[in-house]
Amino acid sequence: MIDRDLAELYNTETKILNQSVKRNTERFPDDFMFKLTLKEISEVVTNCDHLKILKYSPQLPLAFTEQGVAMLSSVLKSKRAIEVNITIMRAFVRLKEMASSYKKLAEVIKKLEKKHNIHDEKIVEIFKLIDELSKSEKNPSTGSGQVKKIKEIGFNVN
Repeated sequence: MIDRDLAELYNTETKILNQSVKRNTERFPDDFMFKLTLKEISEVVTNCDHLKILKYSPQLPLAFTEQGVAMLSSVLKSKRAIEVNITIMRAFVRLKEMASSYKKLAEVIKKLEKKHNIHDEKIVEIFKLIDELSKSEKNPSTGSGQVKKIKEIGFNVN
């Protein structure tokens, strides 16, 4: 995550967040936080509309990894920082779980396709449906025919 986005989540200024990080550089090794290069800024601005302001910033922004975001809670001691950090960490865990479950489902489907040497049209349709479900943003059926609503991940800022 970019320092600017984290500052907004923590309800503080980017300058204050970066000052706190600079005062605690030993807590942020390269695998926790790094400065973006001009090329990386260009790519981020191209892909993320809300970061267009970075294009004109005189400072190179800091990017934080999952571990760096976790470390910020020990540097930023406000109640808001703790709440945001907990929410972000839960979002990271949930994203990893989702990625893992889709990967496992794809592996099972491929094994079944190879094992059964499928020729039956109905079985092919079932596999296509499972594949579509694994790619969609909706959860599979709950068993009662109703689709489970996905709980939003992240932290809403007013």
